[in-house]
Amino acid sequence: MILTEFDYEKNAIINPWHTSDMVQGMPKVAVTCFSRVTFARMLSAFGGEIIASTNVANMEIPVCKTVYHGYEICLFMSDVGAPACVGAMEEIYAMGVETIIMFGTCGVLDKSIEDCSIIIPNAAIRDEGTSYHYMPASDEIEVNPKYIPEFVSILKDFNTHYTIGKTWTTDAFYRETPKKMAKRIESGCISVEMECAAATAVAKFREKEFFEFFYAADNLAAEQWDKRSLSNEARVEEKDRVAILALELATKIIESEEEKYMLQFMDKPILR
Repeated sequence: MILTEFDYEKNAIINPWHTSDMVQGMPKVAVTCFSRVTFARMLSAFGGEIIASTNVANMEIPVCKTVYHGYEICLFMSDVGAPACVGAMEEIYAMGVETIIMFGTCGVLDKSIEDCSIIIPNAAIRDEGTSYHYMPASDEIEVNPKYIPEFVSILKDFNTHYTIGKTWTTDAFYRETPKKMAKRIESGCISVEMECAAATAVAKFREKEFFEFFYAADNLAAEQWDKRSLSNEARVEEKDRVAILALELATKIIESEEEKYMLQFMDKPILR
């Protein structure tokens, strides 16, 4: 199959550094979401200076810098679907970001998962095409090998319910059939979305850091599809709190990196 033709060569004909330059003053940690409403409310709440833009497909996405708890953080909005999402990630990494924190909705395959509750994926079924350009073919990919303990600590501090489990990344939301869903549930999936496997693969390929979590939306495990809070305009205040969780993780990562830097500096011998 063509999806098994993975090429380890990192230098392609068109590379992200051909279209995106390093941005002076670019924060090392970025937070991104898929909802236009949530993104706009984040900028309204915390402010944001436009410092760059991505060049994916037929639209420009503003790349902003905001300050949260005294730390500079990059903010940008991701496009839905693996190819566009990964294209933007490639350019954001090329601009100088080292860690991307992504959050967005997912469908649930476990009807006990409450609407708008947090899901942390630890593995993803690769039922899309983009990830196969970034790592050899396999059915699954490990997700979030780093930062789950830190994020869980934040969730506990905010008294927020969460579920950890496998997700199903697919390209075709109108082809999530009952038969396919049953197979995914049998394999241990609790959620379905369109980017996680591919986003994880590009971060691994580029040797960058990446963390993704979801907030539960539509219920596919009900007798009939239940849309619940899938709309961008639904339960916006709760989604504001989800955005805060992402920003809290960003600050924790920045603090950790600063601490590592200070320890390295202290370990160096003093020249006399």
